[in-house]
Amino acid sequence: MNSVAVTAQTAGPGAARAAARRRARSGGVTQRPRWIVYVLLGLALLISAFPLYFTLVLGSSTPEEIAQRAVPQWLPDLSLFDRFATVVGASEINFWLALLNSVVISVISAFSVVLFSTLAGFSFAKLRFRGRGPLLVFVIATMAVPTQLGVIPLYILMSDIGWIGQIQAVILPAIVNAFGVFWMTQYLSEALPYELIEAARVDGASMIRTFWSVALPTARPAAAMLGLFILVKEWTNFFWPSIVLNQSNPTLPLVIQSLQSNYFVDYSLVMGGVFLVTLPLLIIFVFVGRQLVAGIMAGAVKG
Repeated sequence: MNSVAVTAQTAGPGAARAAARRRARSGGVTQRPRWIVYVLLGLALLISAFPLYFTLVLGSSTPEEIAQRAVPQWLPDLSLFDRFATVVGASEINFWLALLNSVVISVISAFSVVLFSTLAGFSFAKLRFRGRGPLLVFVIATMAVPTQLGVIPLYILMSDIGWIGQIQAVILPAIVNAFGVFWMTQYLSEALPYELIEAARVDGASMIRTFWSVALPTARPAAAMLGLFILVKEWTNFFWPSIVLNQSNPTLPLVIQSLQSNYFVDYSLVMGGVFLVTLPLLIIFVFVGRQLVAGIMAGAVKG
């Protein structure tokens, strides 16, 4: 018999209503979020989308309109496509080469970071070896070292190798990430039980086969998020490519910087280029965002 009905018979309807409210708060009854939740989510969405909206507005305006009014117009128009065509066809920049370089750097960096971070995370989380704790602390401690401190020795190394001006000089420092190692170590510590590893070893699987067939599928949700994070990071990276690359072999952020002259900045042209650089990331989030969130939730429940 329903506990609420029993409470109503023994303690009265008031106690029954209180018991029903307690049961709802404890998860016994699924409730829809209140209107205030939707209002707050709507405000967060508007605040997050405002920079993109303002980029489109400025890209649709002329430099004279931008100089006269802070908000030249309320809605973007078709002149935005003229800015896109100008950016893509500009003679002083090589947009398609920059796009190819950004794709190669981002994809290779994301794949290598996911692979090596998952290997290291599996080792730190589930293997027992001497010095495991201090070594993990050392890896995490490197996250506190500013990137700027390693620029000079890294540039000297790339110069000695002969990679200045080549995309290898951007890819090599990005193939391993301390945050990725920490992220995968924490995830695999909770999501991967020792029983699965022991079962694979009893069946005769080597440690590499155990990693490939047991640990890697378990780490797929966290690996997907890590790969997306590194992809966005390298796609928008400006600091190190601006030092080690040149305008003859640029990435997309360097192309946007090249649109600015010394004495005059055409903000409409720059904003059009900014939107073109951002557009591939928006497409990725539209198509894979739901699957990534679903994978993270499934991995969290499974862990």
